[in-house]
Parts: sequence; C-alpha cells; structure tokens
Amino acid sequence: MYRIAEKKILNPTVTQLQIEAPLVAKKAKAGQFIILRVDEEGERIPLTVAGTDPAAGTVKIIFQTVGATTEKLARKEAGDFLQDFVGPLGVATELEGLKKVCIVGGGVGCAIALPIAQALKNLGAEVTGIIGFRNGDLVILEEEFRACCNTLTVMTDDGSYGKKGNVTLPLKELLEKGEKFDRIIAIGPLVMMKFTVLTAKPFAIPVTVSMNPIMIDGTGMCGGCRLTLNTPAGKVTKFACVDGPDFDGYQVDFDEAMLRGRMYGAFEKHAHEETCNLFKKEGK
Repeated sequence: MYRIAEKKILNPTVTQLQIEAPLVAKKAKAGQFIILRVDEEGERIPLTVAGTDPAAGTVKIIFQTVGATTEKLARKEAGDFLQDFVGPLGVATELEGLKKVCIVGGGVGCAIALPIAQALKNLGAEVTGIIGFRNGDLVILEEEFRACCNTLTVMTDDGSYGKKGNVTLPLKELLEKGEKFDRIIAIGPLVMMKFTVLTAKPFAIPVTVSMNPIMIDGTGMCGGCRLTLNTPAGKVTKFACVDGPDFDGYQVDFDEAMLRGRMYGAFEKHAHEETCNLFKKEGK
C-alpha cells in the first residue's frame, strides 16, 4: 500500500498527489511513468511522473479526471492509500548535450513537460517555455514553469489569460525571428503536438513528442498504444509505453494515433458517469 502524503487541486478537473514511494522516487527520471491501482479491484493506469523528492521519498503525479479510475483517484485524500504504485517505467527523456531548448506544453501535458524543463535548467540549458490552455481557469503550474524557464509565454484559446491563441503562434514567431533551438519538446494533446511538428518542420529543428496520451495498460500487451513511425527505412511499429513515450515527432503518424486515441472515448465517458452515480448513491 502506498500512502498519499499530500493532495492539491490545480483546477476543476486536474489534481496533484504526492505519493510515498521511496524506491520510485530514488530512481525516476523526467519522462518516465508509473502504473497504479487505486484498490484491489481497480484497473491499472499509467501516469507520467510529474516530479520526485528523493529525500522525502515521494513521487508527484498530476492527472485529469476523465474516466472511472481517475474519478476514484481524485476522491482520495491525504492519508489515504493506493493499492499499487509501480515504476519507474518507460525511457527517460534524452537531455544530454542540449543547450537551448523550447518546451511546448498543452493542458495537463504541462505536468509532464515541467520536470523536463526543470531537469534542463539543472543541466544549465537555456529553456524557453510555451504553455497553452483552453481558458484562464484551467491554467496550471505557471509559477513552477517561470522558476525554470528563461522566458515563458502563456496562451489561452479564448484570451482570458495570457495571450490569445494556441501554442504554435508564439513558436512560429520565435522561429521566424531566427531563434535556433537544439530541440523542441512538445507534450500535450495529440493534435497540439501534430501542429507543433508542422510548425517546426520548415525550420528543420528536431522535435521530440511524448505519446503518453495513447497509453492504456503501460506494458504494451494491450496493443492500444501501438504507433506507426515513418522512418527512412519505411514504416515501423512501436509501442508508446515500452519503446517511448518519447519519439521523433517527424516520424509519428499522428492521424492514426488520433484515431486510435478516440476509440475508447465513449467507454471512458460511460464508465465515468457510472462511477459518479455510484458515489452519489453512497452519499460521497
């Protein structure tokens, strides 16, 4: 059993938990993930590590309530316990040798982008941050990004906070002004990552994307995170959880990935509604 040391509500649908897991905290690196179960009868879900405190033995996870399991997880409080918390899993983000990087985060994907930005700062790199949200009420982790980025631009679709528009607008402006990044690291919704890649392509800047949005069981056995890469040698099949979650953005078949990502939307919505109704009947 793994104790929840701290709980923080970041916005109406996003929750941050600090989990007591000393062994995971000691070994986890930016870009890796864990698999958890809320209770004995719960499903396994992968969540990317949003930060660690090896001294305290805690691991930070940040998640959005979208299905039955995340609804149950969001209802947990500090002092409660999780059944399982296994990791670190996946390949850590490759940061060696990077001196100037642009981090592009969208929505809850910012929780994954943040530890990468922090790791880059610790390595002495110059970090430009661009983070985007649907509206001002959904903005998360702004202070944390400002602490580790040399410059930070906050975008909202409706202009209710920061600048109006999506994350590709300031990225395009920077590139057109002649900014030369060693790498762009984009993490967020699939469509956001797709257009970040398309924006960077004319400037031939390497782009790393995190394909965690299509991960399901976290082991590759379910096949749900199967991914097609268009490599110089031809089409190659990879699995986001086993071979990633990071991939060369120019190689990813985003259209196929988005189609796959929508496959379980109706099921998740139904399971979420059933779970909420169950909690209401129990008076919780």
